[in-house]
Amino acid sequence: MCSLVQKYNVPGPRYTSYPTVPYWDLPSFSGKKWESTLLKSFEESNATEGISLYIHLPFCERMCTFCGCHKRITKRHEVESPYISTVLKEWRLYCDILGQKPRIKELHLGGGTPTFFSPENLQGLIQGIFRSADKADGYEFSFEGHPNNTTKEHLQALFDVGFRRVSYGVQDYNEKIQKAIHRIQPFENVEKVTKWAREIGYTSVGHDLIFGLPHQTIDDVEHTILKTKSLMPDRLAFYSYAHVPWLSGNGQRGYKDADVPSGEAKRKQYERGKELLAQVGYEEIGMDHFALPTDSLSKALHTGSLHRNFMGYTASKTQVMVGLGASSISDSWYSFAQNVKGLEEYQHLVENNIIPIYRGHILTEEDSIIRKHILNLMCQFKTVLDINDSTLDTDLIMMKLQEMEADNLLEISSNTIVVTEKGRAFVRNICMAFDMHLYRKEPETRLFSMTV
Repeated sequence: MCSLVQKYNVPGPRYTSYPTVPYWDLPSFSGKKWESTLLKSFEESNATEGISLYIHLPFCERMCTFCGCHKRITKRHEVESPYISTVLKEWRLYCDILGQKPRIKELHLGGGTPTFFSPENLQGLIQGIFRSADKADGYEFSFEGHPNNTTKEHLQALFDVGFRRVSYGVQDYNEKIQKAIHRIQPFENVEKVTKWAREIGYTSVGHDLIFGLPHQTIDDVEHTILKTKSLMPDRLAFYSYAHVPWLSGNGQRGYKDADVPSGEAKRKQYERGKELLAQVGYEEIGMDHFALPTDSLSKALHTGSLHRNFMGYTASKTQVMVGLGASSISDSWYSFAQNVKGLEEYQHLVENNIIPIYRGHILTEEDSIIRKHILNLMCQFKTVLDINDSTLDTDLIMMKLQEMEADNLLEISSNTIVVTEKGRAFVRNICMAFDMHLYRKEPETRLFSMTV
């Protein structure tokens, strides 16, 4: 495994979209084209699937240096109401475009720190959304909670408007590591909010764990997972810390590169963590995710309905995902669009009745086909190539996969590509073999984290 880590530990995308954001064709994109593809996809799917809605709540009271999300650090809670008013106005602008009531299948509150907002403001936000929308059958609403500031009132207020899933950022329980990443939270806080959620009636409680953090050892990973075992969250994200200190504003220059575990050490941490989770009864779901057999994510894996988008892995697919809030990304299935990141610019555009997007991408026929292959690999660990399809350079893709097949990372039979158990750790690398944008033009600067 060590030699494979050395061989395949290269910068690569996490493939929450294809094409990935650095390869979006900005000159061919326009707001009118985005609105046209959105309306087309909405009319095709709203009645049957419904849509997904992601709302970005960017405020945090302090910087956590492991986080790559767009955020605004402040302790001024008077920013809450104006921001929510802007988000609701943006939603009304979208509803005007769509022309009929959206049926919301999935709704997720991300950040930032959603629980920065008061329970009353969060409840008011959701109630405002549903003045112009209906809940689809089998809907699933979720939010990200900070264990240090999530109150029982937060959980109850969101439960009362339909939320049944919550995920808590844990990262690691070693205090030295917590100090390095500016995220001090004792186990008792995580235990408290996990129990509160279950008492209220949440059906899925998730914990986010990270390996490869500064100063982290394999003993720390074992300690954190054993503590996690005592709470048995329904699902877990267990993912690699992305060390990208060259990107501005993430605070990752507060420790040395030498403090971050090497690729081989990180892989050992992951393999040990995966082993412990399997012993407890968790099933590996796609890349870096685990769930108990009773969780909707595990059930979606076995029914073939597992999906991946900018919200990560989800239990069902919708063609349309509308992103609200500063920096949010929307997906019409035929195109992507991202909102402006600056808070003041976002609010100014919306107040002037302008959908606040600033960049995007219209998918080509080739993009759409490759996207489906990457989704298949990420969600089902297999895909089937059509060698008669002239849209793709299948010979090139097969050539790039041959070496991975020789390394027992995948098996190829009658153009069916199946990721092996060993290869699951390298699924990002396997997807990169399909990435024609990456093949044709490598980034001029390093944009992606290492794959291991």
